[in-house]
Amino acid sequence: MKKIILLSCLFIGIASCNKKKLSYSDEIKQFQYELNVEYNNPKTSPLTKEDLKTFKSLEFFPIDKKYQVEATLKLTPDSPIMEMQTTTTEIQLYRKFAIATFQLDGKEFNLSLYKSQDLMQNPEFYNYLFLPFNDLSNGKTTYGGGRFIDLKLPSKNTKTIIIDFNKAYNPYCAYSHRYSCPIPPKANSLNIKILAGVKAFKKE
Repeated sequence: MKKIILLSCLFIGIASCNKKKLSYSDEIKQFQYELNVEYNNPKTSPLTKEDLKTFKSLEFFPIDKKYQVEATLKLTPDSPIMEMQTTTTEIQLYRKFAIATFQLDGKEFNLSLYKSQDLMQNPEFYNYLFLPFNDLSNGKTTYGGGRFIDLKLPSKNTKTIIIDFNKAYNPYCAYSHRYSCPIPPKANSLNIKILAGVKAFKKE
């Protein structure tokens, strides 16, 4: 799970640090740039030392605003704490926060949003929501183990949330076996190709 938050405003060639609001395209390009900064830095990169030597950039799908969807929320405050399966024997505890329902290509889909019980203990990540998902592109153009999206807890009484698949990223396990990563629950398998966000990692 990506736990690095870049606190500084980073120059990306398309906008400098100022109060001017970024266009949607530039917002996604900034997200992509910040990921590449993280992955190019030996201190924060999930890449192996060997892959880092030749790494230049992650590969992304073309930015497509149709993959930014507004979902209605059905809160699940009484859901029990659950153990989410991981790629190792490590136990990671989550609680289902809500079920998000949205439309894409004329079809309705549901995804469960989770709160990490571990991150809840850290004030910096208290408002963090975790969205792991699979889709029909897995194992083809995207990582076979699914992808993640980071979301922020919506304000109280808010009944909708924006899910932007252009910000979907791979778990660290896509780059190295030294990590333990949550496996998206079966309920979060989408019967559609999500051709947005980070593509499958290809070694140079």
